[in-house]
Amino acid sequence: MTKPASARSKQPCLAGLCLWLFLLAAAPAAPARDTLTNAAAVLALSGKDALSGVPVSVTGVVTAAEPTATWSGRFFMQDGTGGVFVDSRLSQQPLPGDVVQVSGFSHPGGYAPIITKPHWKKIGTAALPPARPVTSERLMSGAEDGQRVEISGIVRAAEVSGTRIGVELASGGYRFGAYFPPAPGLDPASLVGARIRLRGTAATGFNAPLRHFVTVTLFAPQPDDFFVQEPAPPNPFEDPPVPLNNIAQFRKDPPPGYQVHVTGVVTYQRRGESLFLEDETGGLEIKTKMTNAVARGDFVEAVGFPAVENFLPVLEDAVFRKTTAPRTNLEPKSATIGGIQKGLHHADFIVLRGRLIDRLVKGTGPEVSGSGIQTSLILQASNMVFVAEKETSQDNPFLSAIPIGSLVEVSGICLLDGTSDGKIKSFRLLLPTSYDVRVIERPSRLTPRHLLVSLASVLVVLLVAIGWIIWAAKRNFILASLVQQKEEAQHQLQQAHDLLEDRVRERTAQLKVEMTARKESELQFRAVLTERTRLAQELHDTLEQTLTGIALQQDLAASQFEKSPDHASHHLKLARNLMRQSQEDLHRSVWGLRSRADENFNLPSALLTSARQVTDDTHIRLESAATGDAVSFSEIIEENLLRIGQEAVTNAVKHSGATVIDIQWQFTPGNVVLKISDNGHGFDPNACAGPKDGHFGLLGIRERTERLGGRLQITSQPGSGTSISVEIPTATTDGQTPAPATPVNHEERV
Repeated sequence: MTKPASARSKQPCLAGLCLWLFLLAAAPAAPARDTLTNAAAVLALSGKDALSGVPVSVTGVVTAAEPTATWSGRFFMQDGTGGVFVDSRLSQQPLPGDVVQVSGFSHPGGYAPIITKPHWKKIGTAALPPARPVTSERLMSGAEDGQRVEISGIVRAAEVSGTRIGVELASGGYRFGAYFPPAPGLDPASLVGARIRLRGTAATGFNAPLRHFVTVTLFAPQPDDFFVQEPAPPNPFEDPPVPLNNIAQFRKDPPPGYQVHVTGVVTYQRRGESLFLEDETGGLEIKTKMTNAVARGDFVEAVGFPAVENFLPVLEDAVFRKTTAPRTNLEPKSATIGGIQKGLHHADFIVLRGRLIDRLVKGTGPEVSGSGIQTSLILQASNMVFVAEKETSQDNPFLSAIPIGSLVEVSGICLLDGTSDGKIKSFRLLLPTSYDVRVIERPSRLTPRHLLVSLASVLVVLLVAIGWIIWAAKRNFILASLVQQKEEAQHQLQQAHDLLEDRVRERTAQLKVEMTARKESELQFRAVLTERTRLAQELHDTLEQTLTGIALQQDLAASQFEKSPDHASHHLKLARNLMRQSQEDLHRSVWGLRSRADENFNLPSALLTSARQVTDDTHIRLESAATGDAVSFSEIIEENLLRIGQEAVTNAVKHSGATVIDIQWQFTPGNVVLKISDNGHGFDPNACAGPKDGHFGLLGIRERTERLGGRLQITSQPGSGTSISVEIPTATTDGQTPAPATPVNHEERV
């Protein structure tokens, strides 16, 4: 019996399906990719393998997780084999020290392989892995990316960056950045010039399209990951200035990373980039990021780190300030090509003649809109060609109008380009102003150049005329359409330009609002922090000192109660008086937040009265004397001097074992000096107890003195007594307290 046609048509299909299923079952299964279980296995992947998304499951300790918008949940983790970066985009972020289990996939990253699309969970906490000491060469090779390392270096710059302190370190000829949480009371400016040792995770900066290494930044998550090996030297502005030409000369045993102090006359300033100084020995380029404006002829002093650029000396990472010396009328030095070829006049303000052979203008055109315009005059003098440069914000018609071939006299800063063998291969002049170029002789009109230009002009005119005639004959019928197309394109371009300007204005207004809000928040935070510090000092200098006196009187009363009740009663009365004094001090501190409570306040008498209450019946003799006319100062000066004196007397009673305390006042029209001495057993100022031990007395004295712009000197040694001298500038003629002074020198440090 014959089957229907439909049944016959289905037989080949069923046979083919069965054959495909048989082959599929017989074919070997694709091998499954193994899951990587440690950081070293992830880092060992090639870029191609990492791009395939190999499964990863790693357990380790979080070593760096910065709470900033740029990190957005990302973090570094490290296990026993190494460290790796986790590209997490989750809203939550683990903290350094968390033990996490991360599951994700490999990715080549922008430089080294990373873990992407992760899911992590915290399973505990642990101490951070020990940091491995590395050299600067090893660190700057990029091989330590993601690893926790330890390295030391000289701090070149330091500033507060959010909740971290950011520093630039110099080590072994390399520079790199680092961030770490600040220690209490740490002033970032005090770190400049110090040698520090830092433990942190190395994060490599890179060029993502090329996967090239650029730089390294260390992130230290804990305050104890940072410590000072060698503190910064005392205020280098107080060191004797070094002649400018001695910067690169021989020095016997110079300290590594040392700063030098120089002075000189300003010859030129590129704000935020460099400053050029000159003295009787020569000139020097000062590399600085400061934008304080100074003028040519001003006397300034600067402190920076000696370095070499283009085989010539410079001063890097410098800070400067104007001196009180009057401005001088600076004249350029006369120079010769022979002297320049010998290496003379680097960074000097010189005058030189040359023939203008060409001119180059950079920074024009729509592709560089908004940038500065640099006009370079190419000059020839003797057998050398050099360049005189001037950068302006707009076109420079004065320099552009000087005819080619003119003999000119230029006055500018000479910058040499040297070689390793000390030879000078080229130099250029930086023009402080466009008018530092003076035309001595204009070129003759009958020059080969002018004739060639004239002939070329005539030829061009003829060619243009012929071409225009031909073009007009052939293209006249399409001229209208071309004009219309150009007008439409111009209209569209204008619309796009207007739209772009509107968006720029909107974004600018938005950024201004955000910046204003951020500045207001920072000001409020600083005000609250300052007030908290002041209140802590008030409580220490009033309540704690008075309570100490009360405790001393009560101890004496308890020891004499059975032997001599009258003496015990006397000490109880003194304790009661001290309690009243404590109430008055507290009332005065509260009232001091609003206005001055006691208008007839006498500073020496107040301090002497307070000292008598503390030393009464302690076998300590008080001596007090004053020289000069004791006048009334501002309430800030009087209040702080009283608290300083009370703290010094209390320290002498509690700790010195003295029998005589001498209080000396010296009043002059310019300042007031308070000196408190005792004949106790003394101490070592460099090894005394401090805030870490619960003692805030000397810290409070130092902070009050610095806040008043004064000077503090502590002289003591074991067995020789103690002397504390505080010198405070008095109020100015307008009745205001002088501004705080610059950081104190080494003899004022407590």
